[in-house]
Amino acid sequence: MSDALAGPDGALRCPWALSTEDYVSYHDEEWGRPVHGDDALYERLCLEAFQSGLSWITILRRRPGFRAAFAGFDIASVAAFTDADKERLLGDPGIIRNRAKIEATVANARVLADWAPGELDELIWSFAPDPGTRPAPAKLSDVPAVTDESTALSKTLKKRGIRFVGPTTAYALMQACGLVDDHLVDCVARKDTL
Repeated sequence: MSDALAGPDGALRCPWALSTEDYVSYHDEEWGRPVHGDDALYERLCLEAFQSGLSWITILRRRPGFRAAFAGFDIASVAAFTDADKERLLGDPGIIRNRAKIEATVANARVLADWAPGELDELIWSFAPDPGTRPAPAKLSDVPAVTDESTALSKTLKKRGIRFVGPTTAYALMQACGLVDDHLVDCVARKDTL
């Protein structure tokens, strides 16, 4: 028996997706879909770090504000942010005003600006597990919060100078960016990805 629930359109979905309209759209159109590109992955990495300790809906609803505040998550642009930019961000009501997370976002951009084009994409995707080794989850309790791969990804990113990326954050990144497919077995979004 699966935990999937029928949405307003009658289609079965992961239960978390039905709590708000914003979640339905995010779940159906984004979560678990492959994301590539250094800037796109940097954005997801930053947003997952900002989410730490908060609900994802808080971040999702502020994503336009984050994109505006952080120059569309263009790594080179954020790497050039000054102390004045950081102070501006601390006063920006469109984002989560957490000094440590803002500092990490800018510091991570500075690290990544020195990487070769495509290096972040290649590194993150190198930790994607073989999909054949992962049965589709039937229940929410079948979905882990941390895996060996997310722990290894976290350690590798930290060794390379990336901050605010523990194993749980790394696994949330892997889920959001399609490295793993944690849609429940009879979820309409999982069927769409086959």
